[in-house]
Amino acid sequence: MVVSAGPAPRDTGRHPAAPERGGPPTATRRGVVRGLLAPALALPLTSLAAASPPGAAGFDEHYRGRRLQGAATPAGGWRVTVDGRPLHLMRRADGTWLSTIDHYCSYPTPLAAARAAVDELGPGHHPRTTTVHGGHGHPEGGHHGVLA
Repeated sequence: MVVSAGPAPRDTGRHPAAPERGGPPTATRRGVVRGLLAPALALPLTSLAAASPPGAAGFDEHYRGRRLQGAATPAGGWRVTVDGRPLHLMRRADGTWLSTIDHYCSYPTPLAAARAAVDELGPGHHPRTTTVHGGHGHPEGGHHGVLA
């Protein structure tokens, strides 16, 4: 007597996985391409997400009695002002930011760098605006770059 539990198994052309047979796993071209394609697509998306953190649209806030304003520029930098005076920010290779006021520490966002600059300036002081004398490119101090 034969008992049937369902339809007869069909041969789909696939063979049982190699580990079930006791051999090494077999890789198909499709599996290899998927394995290589997924990380290749994830890398640009990861760098894009890191390059434009939340709040990349800009900021306008008051911090310790100072007005901080900042907006991303098309070139990937930021235009930041403290009480209307420009604060120069630089992006480091690791994606953090530093300012000309507090250039010994790095900060995760332009806003954090601007706040640290305000902390460093203290009350009553503003970021300097550099002027170029004689067209030589030396800020304030003539030919030697010495600030008076």
